Amino acid sequence: MRNTLKAATIESKFPLLSVEHDCIISKDADITVAYRVDLPELFTVTGSEYEAIHSAWTKAIKVLPEYSVIHKQDWFVKENYKPATDKENMSFLSRSFERHFNERPFLNHTCFLFLTKTTKDRMRMQSNFSSLCRGYIIPKEVNKEMAVRFLEAVGQFERILNDSGFITLTRIASDEITGTEKEAGLIEKYFALSLEDTTCLEDLELGADGLRIGDKTVCLHTISDVEDLPGTIGTDMRYEKLSTDRSDCRLSFASPVGLLLSCDHVYNQYIFLDDSAENLRQFEKSARNMQSLSKYSRGNQINKEWIDKYLNEAHSFGLTSVRAHFNVMAWSDDAEELKNIRNDVGSQLALMECKPRHNTVDVATLYWAGMPGNAGDFPSEESF
Repeated sequence: MRNTLKAATIESKFPLLSVEHDCIISKDADITVAYRVDLPELFTVTGSEYEAIHSAWTKAIKVLPEYSVIHKQDWFVKENYKPATDKENMSFLSRSFERHFNERPFLNHTCFLFLTKTTKDRMRMQSNFSSLCRGYIIPKEVNKEMAVRFLEAVGQFERILNDSGFITLTRIASDEITGTEKEAGLIEKYFALSLEDTTCLEDLELGADGLRIGDKTVCLHTISDVEDLPGTIGTDMRYEKLSTDRSDCRLSFASPVGLLLSCDHVYNQYIFLDDSAENLRQFEKSARNMQSLSKYSRGNQINKEWIDKYLNEAHSFGLTSVRAHFNVMAWSDDAEELKNIRNDVGSQLALMECKPRHNTVDVATLYWAGMPGNAGDFPSEESF
């Protein structure tokens, strides 16, 4: 049976050029360094420790140069527990403990971090200029001086987070990114939506019902507007089920879309470092326009006051203006289960007091931008 749908090969659309010296080089001359991240265990971090972790991330991000993208990708995949009973010198109790959890299903969490250096033009590209939409890609030349400065900043970034005592970054080597004859690489696993070492490449289908990868149908919920966020955001939240009147059990603010969401999914977080001084100048200009139009609408006057308050804080405390985007990409090979997953993701986002938005338009471009090393392809209209 002949396929009558319009088709293209991954090779013709593939945005990455090579992997050299443990760095991913894209055809648009973006450089990406990949890390595996070890985070503290669930229910073991207090409110003050969450503040310390947040402070460490803030310090680390500030050392990166302009036009960098920080992409944190958390995988949550259902697996069955495999006991480690073949270890030597295991006691009877330890062996019994391992056997007790044999084949028990659990949600395995794996975290990756991708630091990408791109350009001003690439940071402002929209979804219709994605490499997925272009007929051909002409490789560009990497600026060597820029690459050296970026790698030095990445080294400082890694040192700051490792010295925090809460987070451990481990650099991912070239073989782990591209894969070997025996084990699948990081990029190959992403295309299969599986973290197993033996994966097979599957067809990607973009249709009216969304994105399909092999038998798996993907549903995507995004937070891509300031209006989608709650009035106040903290580093952590109270987990009522394990809290009492006298004691608090604290979880991270985004924990409802992490391990508390019991389905196969990936939680993507993006932070874009633009020219902060230029952004603040744009806010100043916007405030003047609001002031000029304040007689016509009370909303303009209120917005002007909010912008002034933000600018005063930015200049007083030396804050950096950034853009951000967050999305939850879940999948299933069963249509009925996918409906339940879609409802679960929406309710978990509502639990964070965020407005759940089921994205059906930019699913393909957001999935493509989530590929390791391709954060420079992110559509700017989806960030805030």
